[in-house]
Parts: sequence; structure tokens; C-alpha cells
Amino acid sequence: MALDMNLVPVYEELKFTGKGIRVAIIDDGIEYTHDDLKDNYDEEISINLNWNKKDPMPRYEDPTNSHGTRCAGEIAMAANNKKCGVGVAYNAKIGGIVLLDGTTDDEMEARALINANSLVDIYSGSWGPKDDGLMVDGPGVMAQIAFEIGATKGRNGKGSIYVFASGNGRMLFDNCASDGYVGNIHTVAISSVTMDGRAPEYAERCAGVIATAYSGGLDNGIKI
Repeated sequence: MALDMNLVPVYEELKFTGKGIRVAIIDDGIEYTHDDLKDNYDEEISINLNWNKKDPMPRYEDPTNSHGTRCAGEIAMAANNKKCGVGVAYNAKIGGIVLLDGTTDDEMEARALINANSLVDIYSGSWGPKDDGLMVDGPGVMAQIAFEIGATKGRNGKGSIYVFASGNGRMLFDNCASDGYVGNIHTVAISSVTMDGRAPEYAERCAGVIATAYSGGLDNGIKI
């Protein structure tokens, strides 16, 4: 029997749908004209750091530039529009911060982590050091300062929330304790679980993981 995140009672009884929350996805862009995303797109919190412009639309000359859009959909796909699925916070506003569509450095990471930090409630990062089981890495000096600024002064003094994925390198014996973004005191680390409650083959483990959310296995099962 498949497990359930029990979101329907949260929507119907507690009325928590993401309304009033602004989420910035730090990634390779978001296709904000998509029918599932266009009504929740937030231009004010968006920026393209790789190409020095405001527009976060992905460059599909590179076919791999779809990751940020998929992340945005999981968060805030529209409800009841007879298309695709529905985001877990379907009334939240989403913006794109393009950082992964080209060369990046410590300064660019820092800018991404505090972009529009008086407006953004949550920053979502599904990236980190290479998942090869060989590397121990994390934010540079400037990015770490940005984390501290955001977590203490962002969201108009309430502190920005930074959510990071735990990583996909388990099959190469990687451990998210080697990831300085996951283990950072200013981030919330999230891992994944399949529909039958098992850890996917790729999901990294470490003490820094706070919670898990549904994903899929490598070859079968429902995927998001």
C-alpha cells in the first residue's frame, strides 16, 4: 500500500496552501510561461546571474536546463487546471534565480543566496558538490556570509529559510555529511523516499537530514 503525505487535511482543515509565501528556486531557470506555473510566477524575486539579466527563462539550447522548472512544479504547480499534477504549496509564489546555467563562483553563489532577501521566504537549492563519493566541499567565504545574513536578517528580520536536497550520490558511496550545504547550520536538508517508504538507491544519508519527501527509484515506481 502506498504511503501518503496527508496534504489534503492540511489544505482543507488548516487552510495551508502556500498562499502568501514566496519561494525562490536557485537553479538553471524556470519556464514561467508554462500553464502550471504562469499564475504563480513572481518576477520581483527572479534574476539571471549567469547571463546578467532579470529573465530566468531556461536556455533550451542546453537540453539539461529543465531541472529548475521541475523543482518549481513540485513546489507550486497550479491546482485544478486539468494539467500535469499539483504542487505541494500550490498557492505559493515562485521565482527563479539562475545560477547553474554556466560558470559560477563564490560571489555569484552569495548573490543568489540573498537576492531579494527582504521579500523571499524560502530559498530552494537542489544542488551541491559533485556526488562522486570523493569530494568534501561546501560554500565559500562569501556564500557562507550570505547564508548568515539571510538566516538572521532576511524575511524582514524573521530570517530566510534555506532548503537543500541531500544529494544523489549514494550508489557511489557518497554521504551528505561531506556536503557543506547540507550540513550547514543555516539550511534545512531534505532527502527522498519512494512511494513504498524505502530510500531510493541514489539518496544520500547523513545526520544533517531533517526530513524526507517523496520521489522515485531509478527504474520503476511513480516519479516526480
